Amino acid sequence: MSLTCKGAAMKKKENWIVTASPDMPLDDFAKQLTKAGFTVRDVLKEVGSITGSAEKATLAKIRNIRGIADVSPDMPIDVGPPESDKTW
Repeated sequence: MSLTCKGAAMKKKENWIVTASPDMPLDDFAKQLTKAGFTVRDVLKEVGSITGSAEKATLAKIRNIRGIADVSPDMPIDVGPPESDKTW
């Protein structure tokens, strides 16, 4: 079986970390992000951030939500084994 994309390339969702200002409850920001096309994964109330995924085209909508302080790529962090010099 083969899959064919007609015309446009498949849109790829990428992982993001959204940092919100303390202007409103984080759950309200999560609702607004969902409306904008962001798929919420975790609401991290302790640090004022929300993780999830969205297409790059959705980022402009997300960044225009009042009270959003930052939208950054969610990148894996590896601290390495104990006593290792490598942390990234």
